[in-house]
Amino acid sequence: METIQVVLDAKLLRATERAARRSKLNRSALIREALREHLKRLERRALEDRDRMGYALGAYQAEPAWEAEAVWPAE
Repeated sequence: METIQVVLDAKLLRATERAARRSKLNRSALIREALREHLKRLERRALEDRDRMGYALGAYQAEPAWEAEAVWPAE
């Protein structure tokens, strides 16, 4: 694990200390957990944006593309 220095204003530091006490975590653990959750949300948002862009560009088709190409046997 690496050690870094983070600058927080006094209000944010007090809120962090209160949240850490309530969560029974030390500040470092609380900040690691918060950063992990934030990074997960960013990744999820990026995937949603990618999907939204694909749908907007017409990548979605009501029928699978292979259906138009398939030849079904005559009955």
